[in-house]
Amino acid sequence: MTSAQPEIDPRALRDAFGCFMTGVTVVTTLDAAGAPQGFTANSFSSVSLDPPLLLVSLANSSRNLDSFAKGAGFAVNILAEGQKDISATFARPSEDRFASVYWRKGPVGNPLIAGVSAWFDCTLEQAIAAGDHTILIGRVGGFDATPAAGLGYYRGAYVTPAQTLAAMPAGPDVVITAILEAEGKVLLQDDGRGELTLPMARAGRDGVQAALARLIAASGMQAQPGAVYSVYDDPGQGAQHIAFLCPTTPGKPRMGALVDLTRDGVADVTDPAARIMLERLADEAPTGRYGIYFGTHEHGRVQRSQEREEP
Repeated sequence: MTSAQPEIDPRALRDAFGCFMTGVTVVTTLDAAGAPQGFTANSFSSVSLDPPLLLVSLANSSRNLDSFAKGAGFAVNILAEGQKDISATFARPSEDRFASVYWRKGPVGNPLIAGVSAWFDCTLEQAIAAGDHTILIGRVGGFDATPAAGLGYYRGAYVTPAQTLAAMPAGPDVVITAILEAEGKVLLQDDGRGELTLPMARAGRDGVQAALARLIAASGMQAQPGAVYSVYDDPGQGAQHIAFLCPTTPGKPRMGALVDLTRDGVADVTDPAARIMLERLADEAPTGRYGIYFGTHEHGRVQRSQEREEP
């Protein structure tokens, strides 16, 4: 006997997909009349090196579907960190998305956008119907990569890791915090004085990312370095705190315990700044709309990114 499959909530499923941090691309082509067409997408992946293949997916509701699925090819433009405006332009309905964008034809003939982190110009290998989307498989006919850092996307907001890290001081006065969240729970540990705290450590000479990687490894949890969630100064300690929200697979931690990510669940965290940060996270988690806190351990502001519209 087989049991009926539970109904899937599309909004919840979309939020779950959004836990996978991706880059942001603009996919382009020329329509039958030779006019450029394009849309913003983070559903991009390499497929094969031999032959050189990649894929993107396009909603079947897109008015550009025929141009891409029945055309000769397409290009994938991986946007740089400073190109959030271009991402927004190609995500919103517009009569001419290319009006304010400099572009040229690539070696295969598809539109390439200036200033991107990398581009791939492809012939269309195959278009595959898949539910409410069509998967476009392209054969790479030309490509280029630049030193420009790519624009990221995570849980409905843009992330700019290189710009964020470039603005952060490094050294012994920087304290890194790992917020390891999994299925509505967060990892808390004993700070050695009988008090509950988040996993944290001072950054060494090898920098912020290395310190974060060590925290994750020491936790024993399967987690990925995530987006910056809070940056604040504590003049009394002579330190700057940088907290990262790290997507985590449920499991048994090596140290500490997973507690409910609710205001009551984190009430025993003794450091006021950390407790307030976790209370904010508890409030934001159900909506999936996260902000980044900037300020001190007592006062500051939360900066929120605008959500990107579907193409």
